[in-house]
Order: sequence, then C-alpha cells, then structure tokens
Amino acid sequence: MGKLDDIYRRSIDDREGFWADAAGELEWHKRWDKVLDDSRAPHFYRWFAGAECNTCYNALDRHADGGRGDQAAIIYDSPITGRQKRITYSKLRDKVARCAGVLTELGIVKGDRVIIYMPMIPQAAVAMLACARIGAVHSVVFGGFASNELATRIKDARPRAILTASCGIEPGRVIPYQPLVEGALDLAPGIVESIVVTQREEAAWTLRDGRDHDWKAALDAAAPAACVPVKATDPLYVLYTSGTTGQPKGVVRDNGGHMVALKWSMKNVYDVDPGEIFWAASDVGWVVGHSYIVYAPLLHGCTTVLFEGKPVGTPDAGTFWRVIADHGVTTLFTAPTAFRAIKKEDPQGKLIGQYDLSKFRALFLAGERCDPDTLAWAQDKLKVPVIDHWWQTETGWPMASNCMGIEPLPVKPGSPTRAVPGYDVQIIDEKMNEVPRGQMGAICVKLPMPPSCLPTLWNADQRFIDSYLADYPGFYKTGDAGYMDEDGYIYVMSRIDDVINVAGHRLSTGAIEEVLASHPDVAECAVIGAEDALKGQLPVGFLVLKAGVDRDDAEIVTEVVKLVRDQIGPVAAFKNATVVKRLPKTRSGKILRGTMASIADGKDFKTPATIDDPAILDEIAENLKGIGYPKG
Repeated sequence: MGKLDDIYRRSIDDREGFWADAAGELEWHKRWDKVLDDSRAPHFYRWFAGAECNTCYNALDRHADGGRGDQAAIIYDSPITGRQKRITYSKLRDKVARCAGVLTELGIVKGDRVIIYMPMIPQAAVAMLACARIGAVHSVVFGGFASNELATRIKDARPRAILTASCGIEPGRVIPYQPLVEGALDLAPGIVESIVVTQREEAAWTLRDGRDHDWKAALDAAAPAACVPVKATDPLYVLYTSGTTGQPKGVVRDNGGHMVALKWSMKNVYDVDPGEIFWAASDVGWVVGHSYIVYAPLLHGCTTVLFEGKPVGTPDAGTFWRVIADHGVTTLFTAPTAFRAIKKEDPQGKLIGQYDLSKFRALFLAGERCDPDTLAWAQDKLKVPVIDHWWQTETGWPMASNCMGIEPLPVKPGSPTRAVPGYDVQIIDEKMNEVPRGQMGAICVKLPMPPSCLPTLWNADQRFIDSYLADYPGFYKTGDAGYMDEDGYIYVMSRIDDVINVAGHRLSTGAIEEVLASHPDVAECAVIGAEDALKGQLPVGFLVLKAGVDRDDAEIVTEVVKLVRDQIGPVAAFKNATVVKRLPKTRSGKILRGTMASIADGKDFKTPATIDDPAILDEIAENLKGIGYPKG
C-alpha cells in the first residue's frame, strides 16, 4: 500500500483522529468537546462540537500578525476595466475590520444574514470576510441575477443588509445593479434595512436617504471591528443552489469544519504551499469562488487571484496565460468549459507560446465533466499535469481528485481519479448494495460526510433529508451516475437524470459525448435523451465546431454518427446530431441539458435564472426543428 492508501484508510477508520490532527493547523478560541457529534444520526452530524473559532481570524489576522503582513493576499486583475491591484494581508485585514465596523454600526450582529450581490471586485471578498469577522451569515448572490431570483433569496434568508455595487461589467456591456436590486426589494418588501454600495465609474447608483450608504465613505468613517468568536457549528454562509421545485436550496456551511477541510485541501489536494500564488478562475457567486478564491487560499497563507474577465474576448484566448505570466501563478483551477472555449478560439494553442509560464505547475478542472479530448489538448499544450476533479456546491471541496500533495497517481482520461481522504464513495444500486467494478450505478457517499460538507439546508431540515438522504438511507446521494474501475478510479458519467434508456439499454450521455468530442472538428458538444415512441428515448447530439472549420455540417454529422456506431455500437441508436453556434449554459459553465431535452420533447420549461444568454434557447429550438424535433 502507498502513502495515499494509508492516509485514506485512516480518514475512514479513524475519522476523529484524522480531522483532529488537521484542525491543529488552525487557531481556536476554545477546543472542541467532541470531534464528531453523531447524536442526531443517521441524518445530522456536526464537526468540532463545542469548539469556538473565527474564520476571518484564521484567514487574515493570523497571517497579518504572523509574518505575512506584507505578502499579497489578493491580486485583483480586471482586463475588462484595465485595472490591477495588490492588497497585502495587513491592508486586507484592515479593510475587512472597517467593513465589519460598518456592519456593526448598521446593527448587524452574530447570526444576522447579509446578502452580497457583487461583481468580481475586491470589495466582494472584503464583504464576505467582514461578515465572517462578526459572525454574520453571508449569502452571496451572483451579481446581475434577475430581480425575482434575488427576491426569492431575500425571502428565504431574510437579510438585514445588502452589500452591492453600482454595476457589473461584461465584455461590451455594463449591467446596472440598482434596477435589479430595487426590483427584488419590490418583490420582497420590508426585510432589508440597509444597503451599502460600491460606486463604480461605469454606472452610478442613486443613494436613497436612510437606506443606502456609500461603501468608501462608510468604511473611511468606521471604527474597525474585532473578530467575534462563534461556535464551530454556527453557519458561516448560506449559498443557494437551484432546486428542482423552482425554490432554491440554501446550502449551509459551518465555520469549524469548513476551515479545517479547506486548509487541509490546499496542500494535500492542490499541492500549494503558503506564499504561493493560486488562481481559481471562477466567480464569488459560485461555490468555487467561496472555497477557492476567498477562503481556502487565505486560510493557507497563499496569494489568491481575483480575476474580472473571461477566458476568451478579454481581449483574446490568451488572457489566462497572460494572468499566469504576469503574477507568477503556480496553480490554476477553472472549468473544462473555459478550456473548451479557449481550444475553440485557438485550436493550435499558438497564444500559449507568447507567455512565460515557467512558474506554472498544474491545472485543475472541475464543474463539468472533463472529456478526454479537452484533457489531452490541455496536457499537450501546457506540458503540466492536468487534474480533473469532482465535487459539488453541497460538499464545498473535492470528493474525488488526484491528490497531488500526497501521492500523484497516473491520470486516466475521463476519471477524476480516486475518492479524496474523508469521503467513503461507493457506487450502489437501488438496494444500497455496491455494484461490481465497471458497472454503472448511483455515486453515493457513505455517511457521515467529512467536515465542510453541508450539515443541512437553511431552515429546511426535512427538505435536506428528502433531497439527499431519503433515496439511499445511510448515504448522501450525489445525483451523479457512474462507475468505479478495479483501481478505485471513479468515472462520473452523467447526472442520474442524464442516464438515458434506449430500448431497455441504460446509456450514459457522457460516454456518447466523449466520442463526439474526439472528432477533430468538434470544440464542444452535448448529448440529451429525447423521447421516442418506439425505443423510449433516443440520443440527440449538439456540436459546436472549432474556429476556422470550413466544412459542410452534414458531412461532420455523418462522421460523428459513424464514430458513435464504431465506438459504442448500434445499441446507442445514435442517428441525430446538429451543429450549433453555442450551447446554453449557466453562468458557471454547466450545460443545460435538461432544458434542451424539454425543447426536444415539446414540453413546457422554465428558463433557468442562471442561464448566461436566454436567446440561445431559440437557436437550439430552430436547430432541433431542422432534425425533426419535437416529434409528432
């Protein structure tokens, strides 16, 4: 057995000892009475019960006072505005303390909720950490979300204040936030008492007397607030994830377990040391932004990059390489979608050669399944390890990964490698029996989940049980389907809902997508299951072609149909594909396969609030019409 096997085994067999050791890396106001409180099993578990701590203290003060005061905590890089800024640990601690002072003066106390509705600017991180400093519970809502979506979160979280900005900036357009926030307050009246606004040059916010406060003026006038000890089991934040009922689910993250697991992951999963520069190219509105832009890098004493831009178009497909070169980034974490966009614009990777990437050590991908073709392209062009890893908003940190800081394992394209220590991942059937290696099943995690995973949903314990625990008693249901090979490598093939039934054969849309993505002209693809009177469901493929491809679409479709027939077999019954300009996605890069399937089946659907461009759905409908959908 290797080092990873030993560590993994201990994390399952001696959970309490394992995580107590990890917790020793952080500072606690009061030590825990019990590492794992299972008194409310089998549904509810709490880590570090009885302990008191402060996440902001561990992320900032500990470093500012402990020799890292002059080290950059945040590098802000905005190709959209042309601005860059370095903020040291001491400066960031002081800004956060003053922002916490503003909240205190507004009457915000431990346990109160605060909504943060911000673009990718340093004030967003300051706002999050300021809430953590005084024990307020933050709920970050992606800046630019529609009024009704913001309103549902206001009604559920009941925040006393909103910290926001006057606008967000996208390539080629400015999005004023005031109309969106005012619209939300009209839909959810009488809850929010105060709004603090960062005024940006690109658009102004008209301050309303008695309610609105200018961010800069308020911080300049505020007395700094000290860190308030909170229980390890108190909530740090609530992050809403879309629910199938249309009512978003408020994922709760606690203070103690969260900081222990995130700190542990920085070295053990990502192999990053304190003082090094780590970049998660995401948004603070998503879980990746919470975990790996703001909290984990700062808890570990790293410098984190806060990037306001896009992988392409700000100004070109070389912007990622420019950021890595400019700031000496060692490790980048982004979504496969970003790489597919870069690959589409610069298929030969010519822009990579224009930048000095000598400090760059590893690329981590997560958020959507990483197809082997994208993995191979990134490996070939970057000449560094490319690590596909898998996790969810609910877990807050990776469930499966190549743990680069423990013992790097051989990469198997299509797999995020093995379960990360702490997670007892099993592939099971409806009777909670493990299925044979290589066989598809539901990917579940045996309870208890490790620290930092959601202990429940905000004010919705029963919904937490119904959503995640009821279908497979004793397990957390990830909602993903896949298999495990003889080496323990996990293959996440699709959401359970994306396993399609073709004439009694269960097929993974992910497996078909893998084949389509291997075609030399295809930059990106998606496969859905469309209803069929004879076979139950039939797969339909959507292809986005690489830049510069100048061939007849029908020819390419014929070739991919043959590829699927050759590599998966006639059982897939794959005959229908269409070339599209782009795929409908959420702002975090997830492809909206369920919405596309509804269009193909002629069913009513609600346009997801998270979609980056609703007009794409009309294009998809036209393309589907061209190949005979909806049928009948």
